[in-house]
Amino acid sequence: MLKVFFTFGAVSAGFAVAAGAFGAHALKARLTPEMLAVFEVGVRYQVYHAFALLVTAWAISRGTSSLLTTGGWLFIIGTLLFSGSLYILSISGSKPLGMITPIGGVAFLAGWACLAIGIWKN
Repeated sequence: MLKVFFTFGAVSAGFAVAAGAFGAHALKARLTPEMLAVFEVGVRYQVYHAFALLVTAWAISRGTSSLLTTGGWLFIIGTLLFSGSLYILSISGSKPLGMITPIGGVAFLAGWACLAIGIWKN
């Protein structure tokens, strides 16, 4: 899991930088200010949780724990559901996708809880 989480965290951070630049340059003239703000929230949370994955990988390198592994997968799921739904929502305007976003948020919260408890128990 160490390589998976380090790799996904690094790739996710890089993708977030690219998405942020894309939003700032290519989408600025195409989206309403509200939808651009939605896109930017997706970018921001993706960056936060890319770093969370790197921390999770580091914690696993110090001692494995099923809670740490679970937390890492929850960060990945949260990124895909939360940030992914916000990206698609802002670009497509498909409002039903907004119902997926909170599921990703819950995955993030559960990931942070797993990380905290996993580190505490290690």
